[in-house]
Amino acid sequence: MKLKGKKIVVGITGCIAAYKMCEVVSALTKMGAICDVIMTKHATEFVSPLTFETLSGRRVIADMFDREFEWEVEHVSLAKGADLMLVAPATGDIIGKFASGIADDMLSTTFMATHAPVLVAPAMNTGMYTSASVQANLSTLRERGVYIMESGVGRLACGDVGVGRLPEPKEIIDTVVSMLLPTQDYAGLRVLVSAGATREGIDPVRFITNHSSGKMGRDIALRAIARGAEVRIVRGIVSVDMPDCETIDVTTTIEMRDAILGQVEWADVIIMAAAPADYRVKEVSTTKIKSTKLTLEMVKNPDIARAVGEVKGDKTLVIFAAETNSLEDNAVSKLVSKNADMVVANDVTREGAGFNSDTNAVTIIKPDGSRISTEVLPKSQIADIILDEVINGR
Repeated sequence: MKLKGKKIVVGITGCIAAYKMCEVVSALTKMGAICDVIMTKHATEFVSPLTFETLSGRRVIADMFDREFEWEVEHVSLAKGADLMLVAPATGDIIGKFASGIADDMLSTTFMATHAPVLVAPAMNTGMYTSASVQANLSTLRERGVYIMESGVGRLACGDVGVGRLPEPKEIIDTVVSMLLPTQDYAGLRVLVSAGATREGIDPVRFITNHSSGKMGRDIALRAIARGAEVRIVRGIVSVDMPDCETIDVTTTIEMRDAILGQVEWADVIIMAAAPADYRVKEVSTTKIKSTKLTLEMVKNPDIARAVGEVKGDKTLVIFAAETNSLEDNAVSKLVSKNADMVVANDVTREGAGFNSDTNAVTIIKPDGSRISTEVLPKSQIADIILDEVINGR
């Protein structure tokens, strides 16, 4: 009973795939989890609450104003006590409510009140799933830290064939287990992660930078921590919150180089997910430039990855290659020239794989020529794939 005592709030919405959740609730309960099921009114049209009460051994909540229960502000108590909230199947309606902050039933109010990790598994018609509104709402939820499972592809209840199927019960169960009991394969390892952009001054009010948000570095750090690593972050300019771990803040590329080189001896694994500026202004003005025409002379910044590669010894060095053309050729060239152990290459012009995105699609290449390519996935999943490749190579 590896999930013994873990409290899971299971939200079920009005979708034909609701029947699949019988297997999920049954399996999680047999693993020792305490499953409190919340059903929307429409969900009860597909599966009876009695079914889930029998499988979970606990009363199902299907009416926000039900008076037949022991007094407690229920959506608050469930939200506070949960180790994980699972919403599956999640319809376009509930996804829209979550993203918009609408709380008009027990499920949406519990979602709004909880601080537990939330796992959402969408299920709907292909046209609905691929619509701009649903994809925008999913992107909003990812930005807020909600873990979104990728919908399956196949024949749907409406007869269409395409994306939108609820993931299979085993996939949902495995994901829940991995979130509640992450593999501790990084226990005892020290991981240094760089994240974000650097900023090079022009004058006291202007600067040069790039579009990096720090999301990829953040997710690598979060997943490494979850897998047992001791993590330190060298943080440039970021637009997202970083994990609660030792952090070194820098602004310029030279500051980032010095900070990373100062941590090489400490680290076992160095993952350089930052996007340092390649150039800086040769002469930074001490006063605000006032001119109708501005010409800047640029000089090359130091190559941080190459500098680390020269002194890393037996440390594992992972570098990134953000490219707009000749992706694999450019990535292999960087892998060799910087003495790295792995390069993570991505085409920043590809939809869903560029800077400041919640998702990415990468090709991972190693010195022996082996490579794996991913589809467009949440950056948290990309982070785990990178960490898997690192640990498998040690």
